[in-house]
Amino acid sequence: MKTLKKILGTLLLTLMVSLGVQAQENQSYIMHTIEKGQTLTSISSMYGVSIDDIVKLNPGSDTTIIEGKQLRIPRRPTNQQGGSFHTIISGETLYRLSVNYKVSVRAIMDANPGLSATNFKAGQVIRIPEANEKTALQPEQQPQEQEIPQAVRPAVREMHKVKSGETIYSIARQYGVTEEELLSANSDLKDARKLKKNSFLAIPYHKEEVKQEVKEPTDRELFQANTEAAKKLHSIKAAVILPFLKDGNATAETKRMLEYYQGFLLAMDSLKGTGANIDLHTYNSGSTVDEMKTLLTKSEMKDMNIIFGPMHTEQIEPLANFAQEHEIRLVIPFTSRDNTVYNNPQVYQVNTPQSYFYSEVYDHFARQFPNAHVIFIENRETDKADFIKGFREDLLRRNIPITTLTESEGYDAMKGSLRKDKDNVFVPTSGSNTALIKSVPQLTMVVRDSILNVTQGIDNIHLFGYPEWQTYTNDFLESFFELDTYFYSSFYTNNLMDEPKQFIAKFRRWYGKEMEDRYPKYGMLGFDTGFFFLKGMWLYGTAFDQNQSQLLARPIQTGFKYERVNNWGGFINKKVFFVHFTRNNELIKLDFD
Repeated sequence: MKTLKKILGTLLLTLMVSLGVQAQENQSYIMHTIEKGQTLTSISSMYGVSIDDIVKLNPGSDTTIIEGKQLRIPRRPTNQQGGSFHTIISGETLYRLSVNYKVSVRAIMDANPGLSATNFKAGQVIRIPEANEKTALQPEQQPQEQEIPQAVRPAVREMHKVKSGETIYSIARQYGVTEEELLSANSDLKDARKLKKNSFLAIPYHKEEVKQEVKEPTDRELFQANTEAAKKLHSIKAAVILPFLKDGNATAETKRMLEYYQGFLLAMDSLKGTGANIDLHTYNSGSTVDEMKTLLTKSEMKDMNIIFGPMHTEQIEPLANFAQEHEIRLVIPFTSRDNTVYNNPQVYQVNTPQSYFYSEVYDHFARQFPNAHVIFIENRETDKADFIKGFREDLLRRNIPITTLTESEGYDAMKGSLRKDKDNVFVPTSGSNTALIKSVPQLTMVVRDSILNVTQGIDNIHLFGYPEWQTYTNDFLESFFELDTYFYSSFYTNNLMDEPKQFIAKFRRWYGKEMEDRYPKYGMLGFDTGFFFLKGMWLYGTAFDQNQSQLLARPIQTGFKYERVNNWGGFINKKVFFVHFTRNNELIKLDFD
């Protein structure tokens, strides 16, 4: 009885999965679960549809979208290339998806490099590749016709009404069974030689017709069977593609690119001690799409293992398409405003897209200040409007109290806003130097008076701000310490620490100059990206993507924490840390991993 229930349950589940696939194919949309940091812009880029079309299916989503909620994503027209998308439903297996969509397991895995046996679960959206000669399910992978095992099927196929002149032999021949099987199925037959006209005989199944149930492979078995073994790279072929000097004219842009490249060469020098063998190719990208396309016709380009660049946003698409076609990892060191990463699994984006970056900051803030009272100081500048808008919304969701002051209200309003039972965190709404000049003196007076006032005794006061504050450190250093200041960043270095000091000295020794005094320092960025990726490729070879999170490579300035944006896209850098100037005159970098 248990066997019957198990098999019938399997048959029912298979039917439900098949119907689920058909239902999704017939629907005009798929379901997407919103993840932290996603926006309508990033989601529309992932699925290749317009924001307007998403809003039509999800009224109000143009105002706000909430992590964990679901959105209906319209399907692309069937005449568009690139396959389709599928939301995994409960009970669905990789094997059944392969069968129902008539594409191989390997093709599904290749289209979704972020998919694994661990995260293959209900709610995940995956890309289903277009069925063609390359992706089609092979004959040997097709499911065989199966019959219900004998143990759970009726013993009798049908009943036969005996006609005049028929015998056991003739009836057995008629139904393709043996005489023994026919007699066994009719044990009450007293004399096989005397069949009565109009009597009924039970016709059994022929035993060769009863097939054993074929066990479907598990998701884990399929992922293991279709995953290629990692290969060691005996020599890493790397290309740096940047706009270098043109006609001997050094612009601000080319100076930054040269400094990045000089830092990159220092990383290669540091890797010599590890035994890494690197074949470096350097190219001047120019600034136009046509110049990039011409460069990509060079015969050696398709043999690269990794490419660093470009700088100009308009050149990213042709370079990224080339990298995807030839399975070359592409590291984009500069811009955070390109959307290629959402659909290209070869892309590593060093600069975090703003929405993901801010979401990480909000999470870290709540962890650092679980008992916060946030006091916004509104400034005339609006350079942080997006950050502040998202920050307010996040604080409200977490039930963290908020007070808003204007910069003109000054000392009395600041002091009157303090709460003794909370961590009072002052946040200017601008990251400019001017905003600090206006707010810091008054806030310093509030801190001094509050700490010295024995009756009030409020010392839980902090200042919280922005990455660009590190460029103002020389002007505000004492105040930052006194105000117990924090700022967030994904780039930071303390030049008083040993490793930055050694790097700065080496850069000066090699090139006879100082790095530009800017944020971030491009020489350090070149060193960090070069060292991280080249060391990782040397250690892990073709398995770099799966192992990069374990890589022990201490950067000078740049934080690294790469995660895939979806199952079919590339990697974005989600590393954020806080820099803390304590009242004990200590400078601490807070790492939240």
